[in-house]
Amino acid sequence: MTTRVGIITFPGTLDDRDAATAVALGGAEAVPVWHKDTNLNDVDAVILPGGFSYGDYLRAGALASVSPIMKAVIDKANEGMPVLGICNGFQMLCETGLLPGALTRNKELHFICRPELITITNTKTAWTNFFQPGAELVIPIKNGEGCYQIAPESLPELEDKGLIVARYNNNPNGSVNDIAAISNEAGNVVGIMPHPEHAVDGLVGAGVDGLGFFWSIAGVTV
Repeated sequence: MTTRVGIITFPGTLDDRDAATAVALGGAEAVPVWHKDTNLNDVDAVILPGGFSYGDYLRAGALASVSPIMKAVIDKANEGMPVLGICNGFQMLCETGLLPGALTRNKELHFICRPELITITNTKTAWTNFFQPGAELVIPIKNGEGCYQIAPESLPELEDKGLIVARYNNNPNGSVNDIAAISNEAGNVVGIMPHPEHAVDGLVGAGVDGLGFFWSIAGVTV
């Protein structure tokens, strides 16, 4: 049975269509979901895509985190449904408390848009099981608030429990311990600041290293 992946569109979302394309190329079915919807009964997994939901008012992801659909996302995530938050979606996951920490302004206070090399450090999540440990990927970033931070007393738990999913090889935005992506303990919820959906078509220039995230959720094996 084909995996159905709901892709949620909020006011200001930019990358929902890109995520849908990536899901399709990965072998799953993309299902559009509107931010005012209230259930996720017809999907097997969810992507919170990148963009500037609600214009990033208050804080990036803050208003989106209390949209009507997010109650269903939180409930389903707590029941084990796979959820991937990309960039602005990662910020939403932190705002809801589904993932710990917060994303703050980049260290140089500038918006950054370029490919970056990251290393996969956890292949036991719903979104990274296709990869081999230590896989190095070139994935684009485009963010102004991509600096991952967490309370110093909570950082050892991320490290000790293996919840860091990917690290930057050349930390572009000042994230603590080079963190590019993290997961919850169950491994079904992943937040990633780089954009794997922008690295799925070799004709576009960023390569295809991002496809592994979408092959993972579609059940493709090496």
